[in-house]
Amino acid sequence: MAAQIRAEETRDRLLQAAAGCFAERGYEATGTAEICRRAGVSKGAFYHHFASKQALFLELLNRWLAALDEQLAAARSPAQSVPESLRAMAAAAAPVFGAADGQLPIFLEFWSQAARDPAVREQSRAPYQRYQDFFAGLLRAGVAEGSLPAVDPELTAHVLVAFAAGLLLQSRADPQGADWAAVARAGLDLLLAGARRSV
Repeated sequence: MAAQIRAEETRDRLLQAAAGCFAERGYEATGTAEICRRAGVSKGAFYHHFASKQALFLELLNRWLAALDEQLAAARSPAQSVPESLRAMAAAAAPVFGAADGQLPIFLEFWSQAARDPAVREQSRAPYQRYQDFFAGLLRAGVAEGSLPAVDPELTAHVLVAFAAGLLLQSRADPQGADWAAVARAGLDLLLAGARRSV
């Protein structure tokens, strides 16, 4: 049990060290030796936990996305209409922005690396597709329950995901520029109002 706890602590130290290195120096300029020095572990310990620097990089992305998945699931209540659930998700945007606080460089690294590395690109595309499918299903449910007009669910889901990604980027680039959670709620209301006018 103690060995398992130590192993988990080592893994967490490596992830924290890598996040700091990638944010400060970028993915390409960061070597495994630097990550190990910062985490205070040996290279053997690094490769015990991660097959490569890329695997560690993708684990950072997946951890943040897992937290986002939990927040989305918690905001969706069967007792609410779909528009109410979407508004609850927009209201939960503040913690999402907070989770990214100070990490804009590493998010930019994910996007930049995805443009160059097919494995990272595929890993990055999968969550976008998952969120598009999630929102498309939610929108279809809204049309079926009568709380939404007969919108194109796939296209509207693309718009929602693009809006969320752009809002996250802008909120990190200019954190004091606006109340970004309020912008998320207002943007969603505009989108829903536009959907009603377009049919």
